[in-house]
Amino acid sequence: MEFERLLHGGDYNPEQWMDCPEVLKEDIALMKEAHVNCVTLGVFSWAVLEPEEGEYRLEWLEGMIDRLYRNGIRTVLATPSGAMPHWLTNKYPETMQVRADGGRNLPGRRHNFCYTSGKMREKIREMDRKLAEMASRQPGVLMWHISNEMGGNFSDSACHCQECQRAFRQWLKERYGTLEALNKAWWTVFWSHVYTDWEQIHSPVPHGETTLHGLNLDWHRFVTHQMTDFLQWEIASVREYSDLPATTNFMFFFRTLDYYKLQEGLDVVSWDSYPFWHKERDEVPVAVKTAAYHSMMRSLKKAPFLLMESTPSCINWRENNPLKHPGMHMLSSMQAVAHGSNSVQYFQWRKGRGSAEKFHGAVLDHRNGENTRTFRDVAEVGKRLETLDSLIRQSCNRPRAAMVFDWENWWAAEDATGPRLDMDYQREFLRHYRAFWEAGVDVDMINMDGELEGYDMVSAPLNYLYKEGYAEKVERYVAAGGIYITTYWSGIVDETDLCFIGEHPLRKVLGIRQEEIDAPGADFRNCVKYRDVAYETGGICEVVHEETAEVLARYEKEYYKGKPVLTVNRFGNGKAYYLAAEPEQKLLNAFYGECMEQAGIGNPFMTKLPYGVTAAERKGETDLIFLQNFREEPVAAEVKGSYVEADTGKAWQEEILLKAFECKVLIRKQG
Repeated sequence: MEFERLLHGGDYNPEQWMDCPEVLKEDIALMKEAHVNCVTLGVFSWAVLEPEEGEYRLEWLEGMIDRLYRNGIRTVLATPSGAMPHWLTNKYPETMQVRADGGRNLPGRRHNFCYTSGKMREKIREMDRKLAEMASRQPGVLMWHISNEMGGNFSDSACHCQECQRAFRQWLKERYGTLEALNKAWWTVFWSHVYTDWEQIHSPVPHGETTLHGLNLDWHRFVTHQMTDFLQWEIASVREYSDLPATTNFMFFFRTLDYYKLQEGLDVVSWDSYPFWHKERDEVPVAVKTAAYHSMMRSLKKAPFLLMESTPSCINWRENNPLKHPGMHMLSSMQAVAHGSNSVQYFQWRKGRGSAEKFHGAVLDHRNGENTRTFRDVAEVGKRLETLDSLIRQSCNRPRAAMVFDWENWWAAEDATGPRLDMDYQREFLRHYRAFWEAGVDVDMINMDGELEGYDMVSAPLNYLYKEGYAEKVERYVAAGGIYITTYWSGIVDETDLCFIGEHPLRKVLGIRQEEIDAPGADFRNCVKYRDVAYETGGICEVVHEETAEVLARYEKEYYKGKPVLTVNRFGNGKAYYLAAEPEQKLLNAFYGECMEQAGIGNPFMTKLPYGVTAAERKGETDLIFLQNFREEPVAAEVKGSYVEADTGKAWQEEILLKAFECKVLIRKQG
């Protein structure tokens, strides 16, 4: 969906300043000076909107929405379920979560609600309907912000109460139909754990059952299902009076919830980005991770998303919380836009005076008003977005390469007890993604339910679990001419986490036979030669045998010396690559670079970019190229062709000079 302009603003909490009218007056004046055109209201306002059960006080909120609108500032209106008032938790304790240890949480913090609780749903529907009724007469309201960072805060976001247990059992009945089918799918004959009654089933908890991987996997699925159902319940509540678009703010690759499922009821995807800039001198690892998160949010709907929260200066919850160095705020904001965001928004507009986030970064601090570097940085971003508005809004990234990232695979791959207990799916996925990032090539991220057609190249690292029909989908894709890349720890189990027997589901496509997996300690690490260059391998070395595949690299050491590490198999009109070991980053970069060259994929400049410099392209009536320097020093990038800066008109050819932490937005000159 498209808004009438790029959004620039952030979370605003006027209820914290109702006794300071001079502050509220100053806020609006400074918002205009900072080129703010949108704020989010009401995220944690339930106790002020409904101080006692059934006693609604929305006049202050409606007045603020109207006041902002008269000053050219629209409102993203939030539903307040992210934090419950004490009257609610005191009167209805069943609305609070029960932990995995069986104890019910005490009141307080955030995201402490049971998403199955009928009483919670009843009370939030009453609140949401009141808000929607008010919003229906307010032209200043732009869209709905449903709840906040769903599932976040507590270490175990799931609720284990009896109401959730009953819902889980019902969900399992609908999924499997019979206990016989469930027992078979979960392999419950292991340790004599066969279920003979549905009431015997309980969520996996530390003092109970955790060894049935099928149970663990289905519990993850159920938690996503219930949270999705709660989200859609809230959307349905506001839709009784309002047809405005709805979003909820996601968080990075949040392991607890499958965002492919959660996004289905949303009109637009949004997320909260808090990278750890300046953790080390080398910003590239953080830049890679953040770019991947942005690309995921765009890929969920293959459409522009919204950066709902970011910090204009620092955060306050890490052991050390550095300020953004000069240039980083503009660069990190434009990085989001480069990967598909149609907004730059902040948490928060003004620092609060007390409680846990009083030292969290904000546009305005406690004392200095607009006379700060942070305020000037924010105003500069707002001004630049206004300049580029029409060009950016009519464009979106359209990558020719995709990577398979699947939450169900994530849960299953890391739950497996072997070959290592520290398997890290996200870490390894990001290492493969980094090869694209360093080449300046953008990618889409799809799960196993997504379509492969339309991509020239698909990478699926650590694709441990194969959903039903996935292997057939890959086979059709490669036969039709696609380039498919997968790795060790792939094609091991089906979607109930039962090991495949016989052969790899893609044995014909890959042209190899898996035998066993070695997880060597540091003293036994192997190495490989690829294109006459030696590279080290890490903690996984799979022993495979070539059948129809061509071997591109072999192990150099240990008892499996000479066995294939990297193979390619021609299948139909396409090729399938298999990487049998965990490689160092330099090998990944070299290998993926060769595959991209075969596929005719490259960065917009068709040159090798300097370390720390990357590119992303938004396609539209006018294609925009975002050239980004994540080094805290000037750098020169060689380019082919001629370019002009979209916002300044400055022309470049052959070489583009970038300042420290600079992002240039470029248009390619014709001819």
